[in-house]
Amino acid sequence: MTTIGVPRELKDDENRVAMTPDGVREAIAAGLDVVVEEGAGAGSSITDDEYRRAGAALAPVDEVWERADLVCKVKEPQDEEMDRMRPGLVLFTYLHLAAYPEVADELLARKVTGVAYETVQLESGALPLLAPMSEVAGRMAVQVGASCLERHHGGRGVLLGGVPGVRPARVVVLGAGNVGWNAAWLAAGLEADVHLLDKNLDRLRFVDQIHRGRITTLASNRGAVERAVSEADLVIGAVLVPGGRAPTVVTEEMVEGMLPGSVIVDVAIDQGGCVETAHETTHHAPTYERHGVVHYAVGNIPGAVPNTSTRALTNATLPYVVELARLGPAEAVAADAALGAGVNVHAGHVTNEAVAAALGRPHVPLDEVLSPAG
Repeated sequence: MTTIGVPRELKDDENRVAMTPDGVREAIAAGLDVVVEEGAGAGSSITDDEYRRAGAALAPVDEVWERADLVCKVKEPQDEEMDRMRPGLVLFTYLHLAAYPEVADELLARKVTGVAYETVQLESGALPLLAPMSEVAGRMAVQVGASCLERHHGGRGVLLGGVPGVRPARVVVLGAGNVGWNAAWLAAGLEADVHLLDKNLDRLRFVDQIHRGRITTLASNRGAVERAVSEADLVIGAVLVPGGRAPTVVTEEMVEGMLPGSVIVDVAIDQGGCVETAHETTHHAPTYERHGVVHYAVGNIPGAVPNTSTRALTNATLPYVVELARLGPAEAVAADAALGAGVNVHAGHVTNEAVAAALGRPHVPLDEVLSPAG
């Protein structure tokens, strides 16, 4: 019987867990074993007793990794977890290998099958396992941006929605995907002056039809971005290239031209960032100032609301977790092509083309190395 392992997350300030007790019940009903590290759910307000009642075995971390055929996590493995990797282990988590090439090196050397939530992709192009955390991150970006705009946090002292007789903050959102749309939607709901930029005109048409002019949509190009950023109180970077490194959309020169005390929230930082002056921060030290602009670039924004995020994540990942565990990678990919795009590395090879390009490594097609025997 296949065993799913759920360890506690070790990344700084990461309080999510990869499976809820409801998820455990569904996995066990599908004929699988689940072993959860003791205390793994504490940060998400989930107790060990809740996992036991759902049917999971609770165990120390060593036993979780040793027993598991499939390890489900939330974030990329940390340095102290690398020695637990072994050939043939299936790791299912957010990997973001374009931003963390050292993680890719370790997984390749240890011949782990790494399946990344963020590159599981439907035929329509939708990213079903990235969507729920993108929704959380987009909404959180507005909350943290509004807080950073407060004077005692280094901001301009601007209220996002303004008041009668005083203009609201201008919020510029770069990218109209799940992150950007949710950010723009929430900011508009708080009565900010919202400008949403994207290269996909059909996506902008969709937003315009839904919000009926409450959000200003703009075709994205260098000139439009430069003008928008220069007038913004809050800029939210929400640019995504599935599997690849985020492109630099806001240059250092543009940042230099921003209003003193304005704020940048670079949600794309877990893919390398779309703002040239951004570098990854943590929830304990989330901001820094550059050229008079407050930068917020936490790499795991949804980790700030783990109770909500954990439940949203399990809702999306659970069917794929069960599929991978029941069938194994080869048969699961054969049954569901969306999982094929999720396999980033296997048996020492990079099998996702976008990831290979971002890492500067050879791409080996998945069907050449993944088989029921391999």
